[in-house]
Amino acid sequence: MSRVTILGAGMAGLGAAHRCHELGLESTVYERRTRPGGHTRSFVDASGFVFDDGPHISFTKNERIQKLFAEAVGGEYEVLQASVNNHWQGHWIKHPAQCNLHGLPAELVADVLRDFVHAQAREAGEIADYEEWLRAVYGDTFAETFPMEYGRKYHTLPAAEMSTEWLGPRLYRPELEEVLNGALSPATPDVHYVSHFRYPSRGGFESYLRPFAAASNLEQDKEVTAIDPKARRIGFADGGEIEYERLVSSIPLPELIPRIAGAPGDVVEAASRLACSTCVIVNLGIDRVDLSGSHWTYFYDHDYTVTRASFPHMFSPHNAPEGMGSIQAEVYFSDKYRPLDRQPPELIEPVVDDFRRCGLIEDGDRVVFQEARLIPYANVIFDHDRAPALEIVHSFLDDVGIRYAGRYGLWGYEWTDESFVSGEEAVG
Repeated sequence: MSRVTILGAGMAGLGAAHRCHELGLESTVYERRTRPGGHTRSFVDASGFVFDDGPHISFTKNERIQKLFAEAVGGEYEVLQASVNNHWQGHWIKHPAQCNLHGLPAELVADVLRDFVHAQAREAGEIADYEEWLRAVYGDTFAETFPMEYGRKYHTLPAAEMSTEWLGPRLYRPELEEVLNGALSPATPDVHYVSHFRYPSRGGFESYLRPFAAASNLEQDKEVTAIDPKARRIGFADGGEIEYERLVSSIPLPELIPRIAGAPGDVVEAASRLACSTCVIVNLGIDRVDLSGSHWTYFYDHDYTVTRASFPHMFSPHNAPEGMGSIQAEVYFSDKYRPLDRQPPELIEPVVDDFRRCGLIEDGDRVVFQEARLIPYANVIFDHDRAPALEIVHSFLDDVGIRYAGRYGLWGYEWTDESFVSGEEAVG
């Protein structure tokens, strides 16, 4: 079979289209929006501010993808040494906090060190959930004060209700010597899993994808409403229908499965149990450049609305007008665990208040641009329902010959380069 139908024109879908082009296969990409890019879209305001649809950077170690993305932007990209910090109860802490305790209250540091030593000395046993993992690795005090608090804000549920399948390199596991050095000295090595990253010089992160979209046979404003895997037919919201030979989908699984004719009840029910977070991003333009020394910041306190903040003008000088700075704040919700309780614009004022309170926005600074955007699919939530439900859903898709790719097709924690590659691999 030589014709490939691809659903979704984000990283995964355009990765699939790229592989088809390489293999000489005919392909068509159907995108429900009126423009491609998926979750890697970028928005350029008339005033000159550029914001992505959530924070995106390229830190892939895959040399082929590095070369592919570099060629996509004609070699015009920034290479930046990542700088990351944390904010907790008025303290600015270098990331990761477990290696940078210097300057925190002495009693807290003593408790963290005591518990860390005890945790390292005891046999952890079988780990059943994320909370148990945190306590076994870092000890009770650090686990409860930092990652358990942040995790509830970011993932929207308690650590005990999460599995550990998503961790990978995301949480650094230090040796005792590193923790002690970081408690005694303000100068520590950089050990974050992102050391350097690349970002397009112009047009935001979406610039990496534009040539792939331009080279694809792309049909936009085509929302899939029905898929019949026996007849190999797809119906769209505009009334159109097509036949397909091979099908690759990056549609989120909870939306895809109910659209498939003949999907058994247990499969539909399993798809409904797959949880993800919803993110409201608040984009701000400030009339000052020197807002932060870090590219992004984690906020631990629950009396702060913002969970994480990044500074797009630091990714590229073309992301903001000259002399201006920009901040992108993330606030997380989920239908399953923390439903969105207000309209996105209502979060602008509390986010601005957070930044004034911590000093990122100073007296005299002017907010010259502000907007709030809703991202319905932010991060996959690795709760205890995910693995058994996903096995049922993927087994069904395998049986009916529908290939899946991307963060919401694989229902994993794929970074952008991994999503692109997953689209390539789905083609074969």
